[in-house]
Amino acid sequence: MTTRVSSDLTRRRAGIAGAVAAASAELRALSLDIHSHPELRFEEHHAHATLTDFLDRRGFIVERGAFGLPTAFRAVAGSGSPTVAVLCEYDALPDIGHACGHNLIAIGGVAVALALAEALQPGEGTIVVLGSPAEEGGGGKIVMTNEGAFNGVDAAMMLHPTNTSDAPRRTSLASRWLDVDFFGVNAHASSAPWDGVNALDAMVLGFSAMALLRQQLRPSLRVHGIITNGGEAANIVPGHTSARLIVRAPSAGERAALERRLLACFEGAATQTGCRLEYAWDERPYDDLLQNEHLALTYEAHFGALGGVVDLATEAQASTDMGNVSHFLPSLHPMFHIPADAGNHTAGFTAAAATEEAHALTLRAATALALTALDAYLDGSLLERATRAFAAGSA
Repeated sequence: MTTRVSSDLTRRRAGIAGAVAAASAELRALSLDIHSHPELRFEEHHAHATLTDFLDRRGFIVERGAFGLPTAFRAVAGSGSPTVAVLCEYDALPDIGHACGHNLIAIGGVAVALALAEALQPGEGTIVVLGSPAEEGGGGKIVMTNEGAFNGVDAAMMLHPTNTSDAPRRTSLASRWLDVDFFGVNAHASSAPWDGVNALDAMVLGFSAMALLRQQLRPSLRVHGIITNGGEAANIVPGHTSARLIVRAPSAGERAALERRLLACFEGAATQTGCRLEYAWDERPYDDLLQNEHLALTYEAHFGALGGVVDLATEAQASTDMGNVSHFLPSLHPMFHIPADAGNHTAGFTAAAATEEAHALTLRAATALALTALDAYLDGSLLERATRAFAAGSA
């Protein structure tokens, strides 16, 4: 009996690798199509149509515009328990396109789903592909979670490329956006500047205070932002300025404390200049990412067997709305390396995300993730351990 089960598992694992390899050309075309049509958060209509059409042709039951979001989707294959969700992201960044490699995340999720659909027998489990828009600041997964996307799901998984190392356990920072607006009084900047109340002065003071605040912050904390409106013209005392800022911290509690300190910088600037301050915190803050230890260990074993070199680094570097999902159910979000001259959110990474080498490395990581999911389906103890760890607060 043991030999037969072992032989069957070996056959299925080989089938996983074979299914991913067989779909490579189609997945490559899908990736390049999404890469060449970059779309910003909540506007990913081309990517949504392309991915859902692809999954529909492959036999998945597809719900387009799911969870109240026009560019979200849910695609299902298989039957029975357990249920594992694999996530696709596909939004881009302003001006620099797919500088976070979401075209690779999209095909990584599709590759995992295709392989599992071939490997599982009827009744052995349900595969759910969730297309999640607006990871870059919109919190699409938060909306989806609130709308029940993960109800009845036993575990959630996805992949993310980086130019650093293959680090399956790397976490992320809790984050939140802050929009600030200063309102002053316009005046002629040369003939009567004393008649004005300078909203740009207020903004500069706020940013200066933020810069000084950084000296007193622990290395794990982040504050940064941009001025989105600096005034109307150089010869007019600005009567209105605006900015968008971000705070990041290892936990939601630390983030909340930092929020108060950052806001004080801009409240002080309003007092000093006589401007009126209006501000709004993002209603969908991102939580830190909890990597499930048992799922991560399984992934690392499969990734290593495929020739990958695992970096056990865990330090947080960025933020993702997958963090919120990881506080809802056992989750895995491995980072995998692709060669790039520059890091995520740069034009260099945009170029790297379209290369043949990045594609091959994405499929290797997707194969390891599909094998991890296969173990979760066929080995009940893995999901039990993952669920217990999650319930105990250790991810």
